[in-house]
Amino acid sequence: MTASGQSFDCDVLVIGGGIVGLSTAYALTRAAPGTRVIVLEKEPGTARHQTGRNSGVIHSGIYYRPGSLKARFAVRGAAEMVKFCAEYGIAHQVTGKLIVATGRDELPRLHALVQRGRENGIPVRELGPAQIMEHEPEVRGLAAIQVGTTGICDFGAVAAQLAAASDADIRCGEEVTAVDRRAFGVAVRTSTGTVLRARAMVNCAGLQCDRVARMTGDEPDMRIIPFRGEYYELADPSLVRGLVYPVPDPAFPFLGVHLTRGIDGGVHVGPNAVPALAREGYDWSTLRPRDLATTLTWPGSWQIARRHWRYGAGELHRSVSKRAFTTAVRRLLPSVTESDLRRAPAGVRAQAVLRDGTLADDFLIRESPRTVHVLNAPSPAATASLPIGREVARRALRALSD
Repeated sequence: MTASGQSFDCDVLVIGGGIVGLSTAYALTRAAPGTRVIVLEKEPGTARHQTGRNSGVIHSGIYYRPGSLKARFAVRGAAEMVKFCAEYGIAHQVTGKLIVATGRDELPRLHALVQRGRENGIPVRELGPAQIMEHEPEVRGLAAIQVGTTGICDFGAVAAQLAAASDADIRCGEEVTAVDRRAFGVAVRTSTGTVLRARAMVNCAGLQCDRVARMTGDEPDMRIIPFRGEYYELADPSLVRGLVYPVPDPAFPFLGVHLTRGIDGGVHVGPNAVPALAREGYDWSTLRPRDLATTLTWPGSWQIARRHWRYGAGELHRSVSKRAFTTAVRRLLPSVTESDLRRAPAGVRAQAVLRDGTLADDFLIRESPRTVHVLNAPSPAATASLPIGREVARRALRALSD
């Protein structure tokens, strides 16, 4: 019993069994041994959504604004992820990658990335057309940069190892349906009728994080707008040796259609980025009225549509037309044909959109009494999961002492 007369099932309750939630639990049990941690995951197993449905790339951190959480945590996290995989025998490889400019209008952005890489402490090498072909014989471009610290791994296996290596109690099949926060702690009810009481709560619910925040009585002033990333795979993976990316448009948090040789030897092509009709809508046939209503009634959604309708129209065209998708791929890989591409499983990005239509471009971690909310943790969150987990754990431990 506590001084307030309340008994607790744990010290910290973590909602969400993706890689960020599991990393937070792992960090909590290491930073403060003896801390009782329970992780609640609504799916039958961990890492079923963003963690288990991405391209498996360990990002270098080159794209992100110097000094931002994304830049700091991705650079640090990439090195730590390689070390973690090596320590636990998880398949991984430091492959490096090429970022290739295929049009003259992309050259200034490519050169800006060189500078950004240097500011973020990332080794970058500039390449000409002949050097591009030495690395990737089938790829064509006017110029490129080689980023040596990019790698690949199996983030699902990393998540499983984080769960196994922590002292947390991982409970799957437990969806949080209600939260009651008081001065002395937090109580949650799950879909099975279970009630759990904790001294503090961490919200790592990913695609559902804004809803969980509102259950606690907090208004995060953002909404998760789901964007589906659709992938193909190359029927002939020998066309690509490693990782090849286009020069991204800085107006969007998406990296464009790229080529990724995975840890299994296959080559994924994609993703595009189209609005999903459900937060877990991995195809056009999945529609959830509640999710769609949230998107359509959020003012920021309409602001995005007004500002970026041309970009969005192009993404939708590539979603419904394999020919259009192939045309986009051929900018990097001219020899590819429609018959070379086979559909692969899609993913959904949990993108935080502010009321004015701004796409949150950094990780968002917010605190309120007895609670820490992770409100924006899309890519490169898997790469950065170890330092993110430590930061969230630090804030959660501080909440325990408030």
